Amino acid sequence: MLPLIIIIVALVLFVGIAIAIYNGLVQKRLRVDEAWAQIEVQLKRRWDLIPNLVNSVKGYMEHEEAVLTRVTEARANAVSAGAQGPVAQAQAENALTGTLRSLFAVMENYPQLRANENVLKLQEELTTTENQISFSRQHFNATVRDYNQAIATFPSLLLAGPFGFQRRDFFDAPEEANEVPEVRLR
Repeated sequence: MLPLIIIIVALVLFVGIAIAIYNGLVQKRLRVDEAWAQIEVQLKRRWDLIPNLVNSVKGYMEHEEAVLTRVTEARANAVSAGAQGPVAQAQAENALTGTLRSLFAVMENYPQLRANENVLKLQEELTTTENQISFSRQHFNATVRDYNQAIATFPSLLLAGPFGFQRRDFFDAPEEANEVPEVRLR
C-alpha cells in the first residue's frame, strides 16, 4: 500500500510540475506576442505619419520627386513586410529609416520648410515615434530572449518541443537604425 501511495504522490507531483512549466511557457509566449503587438502599434503610427509629412513637403520640393517616391515606396514595403515576421519587418523598417534620413537631409535645403509649423510638428512626431519604436524593439527582444531561454533550458525543453513551442526571432536592426534621424533646422 505504501509503495502505491508513493507512486501516486510522485505522479501527482510530476503532473503538477509539468503543468506549471507548460503554463510558464505559455505566459512567456504571450508576452512575446504582446511585445510584438506593441512594435506593430508604433510602426503603424509611423506609417500613418509618413504620408502626412510627404504631402506637407510635396508642394515645396517640386524638384525632389525621386526622394518622395522612395519614401512612399519604402513605407509601402514596410507595411507589407509585417506579415513576413520580425526579420523581414526589421529589414523593411531599416530601409524606411534610411529613406526618411535622406528626406530630412533634402528638406534642409528648403528654408521655407524649416519655417512651416506643420512640417516641424510632423518631424517632432516622427522623432518621438522613432524613440518609441526603439523602446518597443528593446522590450520585444528582451521578452524573446526570456522565452527562447525558457524553451532551451532544462526541464522546460522536455515540454517545449512536444507542445510546439518554437524559437522566436529577434527584431534585429543595424546599429545606425537605433539612432533617431537627425533633423537640423536652421
